[in-house]
Formats: sequence, structure tokens, C-alpha cells
Amino acid sequence: MTDGEQVTGKQVIGGPLVIGGRRLTLSKAMRAGDFVFVTGQVPFQDGGPMTTGTIEDQTRVAIEQIKEILGEAGCTLADVVKAMVWLRERADFPGFNQVYGEYFPDDPPARSAVVSELLVDVRVEIEVVSYQPQG
Repeated sequence: MTDGEQVTGKQVIGGPLVIGGRRLTLSKAMRAGDFVFVTGQVPFQDGGPMTTGTIEDQTRVAIEQIKEILGEAGCTLADVVKAMVWLRERADFPGFNQVYGEYFPDDPPARSAVVSELLVDVRVEIEVVSYQPQG
């Protein structure tokens, strides 16, 4: 995309997710006009889910993955307007929130957080929506 070029419709960001050689039925992110929707990120290390580590460790890894995907879309964490968070355990919220605050110290995005059984054996999943005008 060149400067001033308007994105219309939708655009896949970062390609499809592939884990263990298997292509999953979702994309890392999608751009729709001025918005980028990042798929919920669970912490991955060494090609697989990060099943060990503290909530702080796992939160950092997940947010760093989000930063990388946003970068592929030409966005930064400063462009995030909404975050949705799933925690495996209520007791993890203070540790999660402390790390989250390090990444969003000023003008943090709107956020929802719930406790839920996750589909992957990790402590946290984070999904974001970013806004960056394209024209």
C-alpha cells in the first residue's frame, strides 16, 4: 500500500494462522477500512502454547504477539481502541492488569475482561481492535 492509498473492503493481515503445519480456519487479523481486528492471542513460545509461566509472563508474550501483528498492519498499541480479555482464573486479574498497564500507561483502550475456561491450556487470551485512518 502506498501513502494516500485507501483500503476498501477487507484485507487479511499476516496471513492465516498455521500451527504445527496445520492451517487454522482464522486469520491473524483483518483490516476493515480504518479498523484492524486482531484475533484473540494466547501466549505462544517455541511453536506451541505457553502452558507454563506466571500470568505476568503469559500476558507479556500475548501482548508482544499483538504488537507484532499490529505492526504488520501499520499500527501500534497506541492505535488500540478496544481490548477483550479472557482469564482462566479470577486470581490472575491483578497480575494481568499490572502488566497490561505497562503496555497501555496513557489513554488505555476500552476493555472487557472475563473469567472463562479457555480452549488452549494457557492462563490468558487477548483480542484487540485498533483504529488508524488510512486516507
